[in-house]
Amino acid sequence: MADYFSQTVIQQPIPVADMTPLEHLVLEQMFQSDDSGDTVYFYHEDGPRNMIWLDRDHLAAALKASPQEGALGELVAASFLKASPNNCEIMIDLSAISSECILQDIVSRSGTLRYLTIVTSYTCSKMRADAFGGEIEDAALAAAPSTEEAHQGHP
Repeated sequence: MADYFSQTVIQQPIPVADMTPLEHLVLEQMFQSDDSGDTVYFYHEDGPRNMIWLDRDHLAAALKASPQEGALGELVAASFLKASPNNCEIMIDLSAISSECILQDIVSRSGTLRYLTIVTSYTCSKMRADAFGGEIEDAALAAAPSTEEAHQGHP
């Protein structure tokens, strides 16, 4: 049986100051990350997670310190309110929004980032004609298959 993988990296590291506490908390659960103090590099060996569990107290603090507008704020606030007060962890189903939406919000507010690029490699544990490829996405642009010239320069 073949195993399919979709390794993903967000190119370039994101300044911590450009993310709200809620975005930072959620992205660190969606992706693996390397935090250098001022910036965070996000990646994942098998694509971003769509279902995450967050500690109630950490989530409450992040919600309080972050604006509630936008798809992420509304989705997480609704999940927080629906959860039982006895739950120590709160499940957040992120299948309704994508990591691209969160990253676009960060780029749109940022004074330092002009764009972020999401690079995904689709591979398989068996050599198959239909199991290799990739995709490159700019947080401000539509997806482009790896077979196209995706990096002609940025605006």
